[in-house]
This record gives sequence, structure tokens and C-alpha cells, in this order.
Amino acid sequence: MSTQIRAHVITEPQGTFQLQEGLEIQDPAPGEVLVRYTSTGLCHTDLFARDVMHQPDSAPAIYGHEGTGVVEQVGEGVLEFAPGDRVSASYASCGTCPNCLRGAPFHCLSFNDVNFASTRPDGTHKVSKDGEPVGASFFGQSSFATHGLVNARDLVKVPDWVTPEDAYLLGPLGCGVQTGAGAVLNVLKPAPSDSIVVSGVGAVGISALMAAAASNVGTIIAVDLLDSRLELAKELGATHVINGGSGDAAAQVQEITGGGATHAFDTTGVPPVLQALVEGLAWGGKLGIVGARPEQMLDLMPVMQFGRSVIGIVEGQSVPRVFIPQLLELRRQGLFPLERIVTTYRFDELEKAIEDTESGASLKAVLVH
Repeated sequence: MSTQIRAHVITEPQGTFQLQEGLEIQDPAPGEVLVRYTSTGLCHTDLFARDVMHQPDSAPAIYGHEGTGVVEQVGEGVLEFAPGDRVSASYASCGTCPNCLRGAPFHCLSFNDVNFASTRPDGTHKVSKDGEPVGASFFGQSSFATHGLVNARDLVKVPDWVTPEDAYLLGPLGCGVQTGAGAVLNVLKPAPSDSIVVSGVGAVGISALMAAAASNVGTIIAVDLLDSRLELAKELGATHVINGGSGDAAAQVQEITGGGATHAFDTTGVPPVLQALVEGLAWGGKLGIVGARPEQMLDLMPVMQFGRSVIGIVEGQSVPRVFIPQLLELRRQGLFPLERIVTTYRFDELEKAIEDTESGASLKAVLVH
């Protein structure tokens, strides 16, 4: 059996997403859940997939990986979800490797295989059109669609107290927001007496900044090239802002903090920015990074000489079923105002959402069905 769906499909590298009708999605396999998406966030990783991952010989594919929706069917063996449940999807993990078994699915040994694949691990396709396969397993969900098949272990049940009107805020929690917030709350863990620099206050960076504000960190410094983002950062908790084009950022951080920041978080992956962040750290300071570029070179002398640390962070080192409800609770308490960073678009406005994201006009774009 199958269900007819609509989806935004990429057919060529660096192409445009085409909204197509008449695709067919299978019934859930054992362990899977058929989700009818109600909204999905747009993440820069989707654009990376469009521009870099999708190759000339790739099958047509559906991307998107910040989906929220309602359960329509469950596969054999799925006991924790039932039709009608509201759910949010997050990254995929195998559930059986040593890292998954010790509670670190963000370090799943098959992370790349299960998140950047177009098929299930057994090679079967979830979606087809006119009998031809369509890639539909991006981050285990491919949520630029009306429906998706998601492994039950990668879903989070939405708390009953979250109103349907707020459902559009849930998708970004599954990747971009949990990456930024988790970097602060799960990894760096600055205390109220500490200081933190957040470089690049797009969706991931601003989530980190809000998490730092929720933790009552005493000095929060936002660095960006866009003054509009720096103004928003001040409204959301930054105690200081630096325009990255205004001169020596490391020296400015040293001056603001009186000798260096105890923590820093980078979302840019730009080598000179990373070097400046290292040099702006205090002795023993920690830098968390979520992006890197092939040409990236980092001088390790200032790291070794002053006991600093550079930490690679994946998905905020978050266990979604634990962390996403924690973020929702922070929002309920007024400490994590997600609504301030989200701009909504109709489901058929994906290309407009991409245009606004790439120009900086939209901080976090969310498609709403």
C-alpha cells in the first residue's frame, strides 16, 4: 500500500526545489512512523545538500530535516506512538552502536550513513514517482513534504501543554536550535560568573545566545557582520555586541572581559574568525565549533600555550527526547523566546524562504502547511 503526497524535489545539483504532486510514500516498515507534517524548518544544511551533496547521477531527492507533524500510521513494533500523536522529528541514529547504547546518539558511528542517505539502511526507498525511486531519508525524515516515514527512535512526542498555535516553533528544535542551545547548555556550560562570545548570530548562534541568557551568564558578547542581527542579539540577552568588520575582534573581547572570555562558540567556520576567537579566550578558555571549511587551518600554539580547548559539537550533544522538552519548558517560563527568531512561510514558498535566509532577511524560516 502507499499514500499520495506532495513534496519539494531537487532533480539536479544546485537546482531549484520543485513542488511536485503525485509522489507515493510506502506504508511504515517495522519500527517506522508515517508522519503528516504540519511545519518544517529550513536549515543551512538543506542548502549544503542542494549545492554539494546532490550529484549529477543522484536520484531526485526530498530534503528538509526539521519536521513537526501528526502521526498517521505506525509500523510493526512501534508501541510509544499512536495515530493522532503530535511529534517533532530530529536527527537519525542507529540505536545499536556503542555510542548510541551509552546514550550519545549524536556520536552515532553510523551518523553520516543514516542522516545523509537517500534510502533506508537496507537500501530500500520510501518514496517513488511514476515507479521511479525518489530519495526521501534525509536525516531520516525528508520533511520538505506533506508526509514522511521516520524511525520511531528519532521522534519526540510533543507535550500536551504545547498549543497547536505554537506547533510551527517545534521543528527548528530538532536541529538548528538544539545545536546552538545544546552547545551552551550541554557542552560549554558557562556559569553566571563566566563570559561567552557567540560568533555568527544566525539561527544557531542566536539559540546559543538565548541559552546563555537563560543560564544567567554575566557577560554575553555577540559578533556578526549584520547590525540588524546584533540589535536583535541585544534584545535577546547580549550584554555587548561587536560588528566583525569593525577591527580587531580578539582585542575587543579581551577589553570587554578584562583579559579574555571563558567560553566562545562559533557558527561561521571562517578560519580568521576562529583564530580570533581562540586569541580572545582567557587562560583555560573553551571554544565550541559547529562548522569547518576544507581550507581551515588553526594555529594550535595559543591553544596549547594557554591551556585552551577547542571542541567539535554535533547536534548540541543533545538527546532529543530529553533536550527538546527542556527547551520547551524554558520557553514556557519566558526564558527562551523562540517566536522572536522564526518567520513563517506557506508550504509552497520554499524558494522565497531560501532567498530570505540567504540574504539574512529571515533568521529562521519555517514552512507551514
